[in-house]
Amino acid sequence: MQRATHTALCSWSEFVGPAMIRQCLRCRVPKQLSSRAYSVVPTPRDSEEKDMLHRILRVDHAGEYGANRIYAGQMAVLARSRSGPLIQEMWDQEKKHLEKFNELLAENRVRPTALLPLWNIAGFVLGASTALLGKEGAMACTVAVEESISEHYNSQIRALMEKDPERYTELLNVIKEFRDDEMDHHDTGLEHDAETLPGYWLLKNAIQLGCKAAIYVSQRI
Repeated sequence: MQRATHTALCSWSEFVGPAMIRQCLRCRVPKQLSSRAYSVVPTPRDSEEKDMLHRILRVDHAGEYGANRIYAGQMAVLARSRSGPLIQEMWDQEKKHLEKFNELLAENRVRPTALLPLWNIAGFVLGASTALLGKEGAMACTVAVEESISEHYNSQIRALMEKDPERYTELLNVIKEFRDDEMDHHDTGLEHDAETLPGYWLLKNAIQLGCKAAIYVSQRI
């Protein structure tokens, strides 16, 4: 009965629009992405394109890996709180993102960043420490991280569109899908009082500075 009600509400939202009913996170999980029977990345035509595609896959995998560790840290602290189910729902989407990039790394023989052990620890510590500030701290962290990831995805989308949108259609679809999920998480954080945390802007800027540094080194190492 609960599942039927959920489906009905989501179907109804298609007619009344997002201004009246916000589409739930579960309905936005891109299930089809993990079931593709072919690679979404074209075979590189030269070493320059190969380097570009490998950098994209490597840093995106690192970003999704780090996001998973952040949500794991948050859940270690807030799993039994009222915010636990919401954080778990966002984490479940991040797990699907990471699964897809794991597939793409293997298919295209791209090595992950050598810094994964560092992101493993740093991500969990960041998630847990901000969660210790309460729901608002966890949501502030989510807003900061997801905004950084969304902006990075947008920069990749622009770069691929400028080069050859038809050649990179499938890869663009994946990145756009995940970008939309990250933006949804960002908005969820704002809706759940992220900005009410004392020192919100200071924390947000500090986290985003760390994200930019992580993106820079993960592309290269």
